[in-house]
Amino acid sequence: MLLKTKGYSHLLEEPIVAKVSSTPLADDSTFILLCENSLPADYMFSGEAFLTNLPQSHKVDFPSVYGVPDFDHLMDGDIVIVNTDGVINTLYRIHSQQNFLLLTERCNSNCLMCSQPPRDRDDSYLISTYKKLIPMIPKDCRELGLTGGEPTLLGDDFFNILDWIQFSLPETQIHCLTNGRSFAWSNMADQLGTMNLKQLMLGIPLYSDYYALHDYIVQAKDAFNQTMKGFYNLARNGQRIEIRIVLHQQTIPRLVELAKFIYKNLPFAEHIAFMGLENQGYTPHNISKLWIDPVEYVGQLTEAVQFLHAMGMTVSIYNSQLCLIPAELWEFNRKSISDWKNIYLDECSRCAKIDECGGLFASAKDRHSDYIKPFDYIEISGSLKS
Repeated sequence: MLLKTKGYSHLLEEPIVAKVSSTPLADDSTFILLCENSLPADYMFSGEAFLTNLPQSHKVDFPSVYGVPDFDHLMDGDIVIVNTDGVINTLYRIHSQQNFLLLTERCNSNCLMCSQPPRDRDDSYLISTYKKLIPMIPKDCRELGLTGGEPTLLGDDFFNILDWIQFSLPETQIHCLTNGRSFAWSNMADQLGTMNLKQLMLGIPLYSDYYALHDYIVQAKDAFNQTMKGFYNLARNGQRIEIRIVLHQQTIPRLVELAKFIYKNLPFAEHIAFMGLENQGYTPHNISKLWIDPVEYVGQLTEAVQFLHAMGMTVSIYNSQLCLIPAELWEFNRKSISDWKNIYLDECSRCAKIDECGGLFASAKDRHSDYIKPFDYIEISGSLKS
């Protein structure tokens, strides 16, 4: 699914953040008109700008973008930013439950399997973009994701963004992905605690119970100790915590030990997510250190999940296919892959459980398990057979 497109800009002196609409909105001037095969009537309307697939030869004296390839990915009510170079980024999709804000591309870790490799550049412009965006997001937005890079590196602006969301979207659940290291400093965790954000969940990775292995995976010295201090400082402030574990060659050997470590040392964690590997970003470059067919670690995954579940902890399996895990784990499997990067293989189209399965990352099309296989509608002992 497209989240970005590009045309030829005209009279755009600064980026415009606004809702898109295929018809003029009489009661709202903060919209961008979609004009497929046409121009606005009389070349005038009350919106911010218009987008059209017509060539530049049709341009008129109004802020606009010409030659946009198509509008199929845009729906009335979606919120976009139209940049001065003609690039149109979708910031919020009205009919999706998987919207997120990329707060920064900077990070203080450099994980072997990072799907969004960090870039050390000034992206402070994102703050002003989100200050405009957040009040425009519909009040019935169920959940909003915050991601990076490492969001906490924004410092005061991290808390500003949370404050804007709390003010404009008080009923919206916030899921923030962070490595948790910044919260090793008590003032960061304490400041978050004063905000009393009950709708905030922090998704923090922990890749091993052994400090040196965790530090190696995230490629940052002392990361394990900082993350553990962060966990305790956050817990002291009553923050909701999710622990995330990516499944690959480095994490599998001690997966059961890690599960027991979490139960013993982090019992306050609200959710533990075991996550399949995404073949994106750094992963292809480190594939020899990471890739393991999921059928090869199903024993360790089963033991870890069932242990934590038996201990009363809430557990999920993300980014996995039902045909690769035993039936006793199906109840933990979630359809977790974002809709804009989710695919199913050709053989999945004839699977009896496709509606229950989360499918694959688009990046897994050329690198996935050799054992993916559709379930047939054949009952053997009252159960589906693959």
